[in-house]
Order: sequence, then structure tokens, then C-alpha cells
Amino acid sequence: MAIAAATATAAAAALSSLSLRPSLLSSNPKPSSLILLRHPHRPPPPPLLCSKLTPSAADNATDAAVADAGDDDDDDDDDAFDPPSRQRATCPRRPSTSSPRRRRRRSPRPTRRSTAPRAEGDEGGEGGKKLSFRAIVVVGDKKGHVGVGVGKAKEVVDAIAKSAANARRNIVTVPMTKYSTFPHRADGDYGAAKVMLRPASPGTGVIAGGSVRIVLELAGVDNALGKQLGSKNALNNARATVVATQKMRQFREVALERGIPMEELWK
Repeated sequence: MAIAAATATAAAAALSSLSLRPSLLSSNPKPSSLILLRHPHRPPPPPLLCSKLTPSAADNATDAAVADAGDDDDDDDDDAFDPPSRQRATCPRRPSTSSPRRRRRRSPRPTRRSTAPRAEGDEGGEGGKKLSFRAIVVVGDKKGHVGVGVGKAKEVVDAIAKSAANARRNIVTVPMTKYSTFPHRADGDYGAAKVMLRPASPGTGVIAGGSVRIVLELAGVDNALGKQLGSKNALNNARATVVATQKMRQFREVALERGIPMEELWK
């Protein structure tokens, strides 16, 4: 009895000493390793090392192990598989064997300068940009007098005035018969222009074109034939018409030169 009483007294003292130091047990917990079997045919998983985990991490690991242990009826294919992320394959850059591009250096374009002497009052700049107008004017009184003139100026009105004055200075007399036609045929040329003039019977009118018709109408010719044989230039054809009319002569002039009456010219 004495031995039993001593044992009970020692056990009570040990329990009292443990109750006095509860912080030691709570501060340094030593959880034992947990081994769970999922299936009898599977090998047991490796023991969980809880010494390196914090209390919260250890609890999460225990919960995960317990939840896994509850899936005893699942198949092997139900295991969650997290494949590693696929890394994008990058091919190494091939070194270029071609030579680097060379920029062509363009030489500066040579500036063109006019070598012509500069006129007075010219402010400078390139030549050939002055605008001017040329006018051709034919004047006549329709009584056998006609003139052709040409003028050039910066304005149209000034060009017409100059050409009209030039035409008045160049008035000539056109020989005609009493039927308002030419006394005989004649041809004239000026430059590359050639004009053919022929007399016509009364009532024919002026059959001509271009500047030839204008000159004949202003001269007062009512019946005549005219044709341009060479160039189509208006100024040259007008002057060729004047040249052709100056080659014509009246009947009385020929009779005076021969010293015979005019009626004997047709004998």
C-alpha cells in the first residue's frame, strides 16, 4: 500500500509540473508524420516533412492529404496534371552575307545660266519668259487699194494698233477691170508660200480661202479665183497675194508701151 501511495503521489506531481508549463508544448509542436494509403495496390506516398512548413502551410498540406485520401473510389485518370508551360522556340538569326547598302551620292545639278546680254530694265532671272502678242492686219477701201501689216507688243490692243499702222504704210494698188476682176492671170510667192490668181467671169464671186480671200475682198475684187500652193502661213500667203497683184498690168498701160490703140491688143 505504501508503494501504491508513493506512485500516485509521483504521478500527481508530474501532472502538476506539466500543467505549470503549457507554453512549452504549444510553442514547439512536433507533429508526427502522417502516412495515408489511397489504394491497397498503390505504394504509399512519401512522408510529409512538416518541420520546414509554417503552421498554416502544414495545415493546408494536411487538408490536401486528407481530401486526397477521401477519393478512394476515383480512377487513376482523375489525378490533376499541370503540364509545364510551353516555351516558344526561337531560331537564331542567320548572319547576313550580303554587303551593306551603299547610298548613292548624287552630284549637284549644274545650274544653267543665260549667256545672252541682259537688256536694260531687266530685273534678272532667266530669259524667254516674256509674253508678247503678234497681230496681222489687212486694210483696204474696196476700190483697188489694200495693205498688209504686222505688229508685235505685250498687249493685244497695242499689237493691233502697231500692225494697222504698218499696213497703212504698205498700201498698194490692185489692177482690176470694169467687171471687178483681174486683167490676166498671175502667180506670186513669198518665202515658202505660193499663190495662184486667175480672173473670173461676172457672177462667179471670190473663190479662195484663208488670207488670200481676205486680201482680195478688201481690195474690192468681186470675181476671181485664188489658190494657196505652198505654205499655209497666213502672213506669208497674204504677202504672196500682194506680190501676185503687183505683177498684173492694165490694158491701157500695155497699149501705151506698144504705142498702139487699146482695141488692137486683141487682134
